[in-house]
Amino acid sequence: MGEPKTPNTVFRELREREWRSSRTEAARMIRKKAAELGEPVECDARTISLWEDGTTACPRPIYQRVLYAMTGRNPEQLGFAPPRRGRRPATESAEEDGTPDMRRRSLLIAAGAGLLTDAGPAGNEGDRQLGDAHVQAILDTEQRLYAQDRQFGAVELNQLAATAVARANRWLRNGRYSEQVGRRLQLATGALSVTAGWLALDSGRTTDARSLYTEALVCARHADDPGLEAHAFGCLSLLATSTDHPREAVSTARVAQRAAAQLGSPRWLSLLAMREARGWALQGDRTLTEQALVRAYHLYGQGPRDADPAWLEFFVPAELTGLESLCRADLGQYERACAGAEQTVMLFAADHTRNRALYTADIALHHARKPRPDLDAAVDAAHRALRYLPGVHSDRLTRALDAVAGVLTPHEQVRSVAGYFDIYRAARAPQ
Repeated sequence: MGEPKTPNTVFRELREREWRSSRTEAARMIRKKAAELGEPVECDARTISLWEDGTTACPRPIYQRVLYAMTGRNPEQLGFAPPRRGRRPATESAEEDGTPDMRRRSLLIAAGAGLLTDAGPAGNEGDRQLGDAHVQAILDTEQRLYAQDRQFGAVELNQLAATAVARANRWLRNGRYSEQVGRRLQLATGALSVTAGWLALDSGRTTDARSLYTEALVCARHADDPGLEAHAFGCLSLLATSTDHPREAVSTARVAQRAAAQLGSPRWLSLLAMREARGWALQGDRTLTEQALVRAYHLYGQGPRDADPAWLEFFVPAELTGLESLCRADLGQYERACAGAEQTVMLFAADHTRNRALYTADIALHHARKPRPDLDAAVDAAHRALRYLPGVHSDRLTRALDAVAGVLTPHEQVRSVAGYFDIYRAARAPQ
């Protein structure tokens, strides 16, 4: 039987009163200290949220060591449950052993280990009694996939994510659990399905993404959770934009806004207003696009709230500006789109390499698509985007660079464009 999770007010008070930091700032402090100790971690705002709301009863040993170095306090003094004794987690041994390439592969394998290892009694899944350990295994897997997507990209994580979702769904169908544990399993599986859907979308597997987002929506309805429902509909809006279904993008964004209206997160509503704006822009409706953009900026200006979900940490001012630039391009306002995308790249922190790369490619596209193409500016941005390619593992970036090549092809007789194509083809050639 599952026990209700208990919020960790001790750690939250430490963060708010002693550290005087937001969850994102606290995560940055932890990453910095971990690096100083030679034990790098992937801590983000989502990690802090899981600790504070009690979803994670006790952090992994590597975090325990970092937190002790920062505070001089053990887990119990920080409000966590006493550490469990036993085998070290697979992720830690993977991080510490082997060559860099071996560690990278081990980390990818370990990303799905929360579901692929035995989180409960052995035997037929239909005979399994499910409890908190199974819920935590799903949450851990979702968190690791989300974190490692930023480091390794979606392509190599896709199969791990699909396997994890399939295992979680088998637990839901065949396991035995209390009503309370059942609801938590639905919420955790829904969150995992959203992350897996994002990995599929980033890899260009739009059919898989739709299926996964729909599964998340089913979990939301079973759990009667408006937050997960809003998240799933918001993702379906993004998918509709990516597959050139702008009317669906608008309708799903509006449904998501209705679901999120009472959740107390203006910035979440801002993101959903941006999703709606993109749908209107793709339809060429300038008036409704402007109205949605004004609403998005107004909501964003209301600031962060404790009700903001941890996954919303990506929605920084740079992303807000970048999403507007895409709307401007859809409306044919290429000068404003270029200026907005340039500002976006400057605003993004250095560790947001994939975002910087994608918006840099957008700059090249916007310059090349002007009524009178600015080829020098387009080629300059294309070279900048191409330089990200070895280190950024994203099918979206590859597709964006291919799109840039497509719009520059009619101008290949221009010397600067021809020079770019020589470098582009060498970079894209099979190794």
